[in-house]
Amino acid sequence: MSTATTINYDRRGLLGTLGRDGLLQIILIANTVIMLLPIIIMVFSAFKTTPQIFQSPFGIPDFTNVVNFVKIWNETNFLRYLLNSFIVTGASMALILTLGTMAAYAIARYEFWGAGFILMFFLAGLTLPLKLAIIPLFMLMRDLGILNNQLSLIFVYTAMGLPTTVFILTGFIRTLPNELEDAARMDGASEARIMWSIMLPLVRPAMVIAGIQNVVPIWNDFFFPLVFIQRDNLKTLPQGLTTFMGEYTTDWGVLFSGLTLSAAPIIIIYIVLSKQFISGMTSGAVK
Repeated sequence: MSTATTINYDRRGLLGTLGRDGLLQIILIANTVIMLLPIIIMVFSAFKTTPQIFQSPFGIPDFTNVVNFVKIWNETNFLRYLLNSFIVTGASMALILTLGTMAAYAIARYEFWGAGFILMFFLAGLTLPLKLAIIPLFMLMRDLGILNNQLSLIFVYTAMGLPTTVFILTGFIRTLPNELEDAARMDGASEARIMWSIMLPLVRPAMVIAGIQNVVPIWNDFFFPLVFIQRDNLKTLPQGLTTFMGEYTTDWGVLFSGLTLSAAPIIIIYIVLSKQFISGMTSGAVK
């Protein structure tokens, strides 16, 4: 094969690679625009009046106009809804991560009869939507006396989040070297000490992934609060924001300002934990 032919083949390969990479970049940019556009419109609408929203939905607002935020802060029960969401989501995530880490560590590190069955039992929870059992769940919460109680939501969300958490953490813990635990046992460390002081810092990226996978659906859930909570002072944000929609008219500016404020905590959490999240996503490739 001549040198000119080789150069032509290399040039075609380079052009093909550049074309493929350019196409992927275009797709990623388009996907980013599609994902961010609704968020941008929501934020812009939070600074507009209802007529301005319908007249120029894509127009840039006056960001000094914070009337909608003042209204939702002073004239609605938004702060109570926000506090309820923090309580329910925080308690649920604490239980999910604590119980999920303990279960995943036991399944991944200890050899005992039935370990595979227990893991499959947790994985079955990924295939069975808990909403299918809403009637038995409602009757169970009623018999336990925790209807119109935040405990009902915390228990349900914990049950929903454990399968995903155990699945993620079990796979991650299995990739860690056993020599770390052997060295700690030789130094006289107890099993609990090994788990919490040695293994837990190592699985922190996986815990961040499991946390983000669960905190978003819990924070945004509307279905279970609608079923279990009827008292206004116990409603979470998704359910509470529906009270801003009137039967005949709706102040869309106030509603969008509430949506903006309710989305802010999740966005902040993701930004703060993004480094750990990316580390957890790429750790498998590094290992």
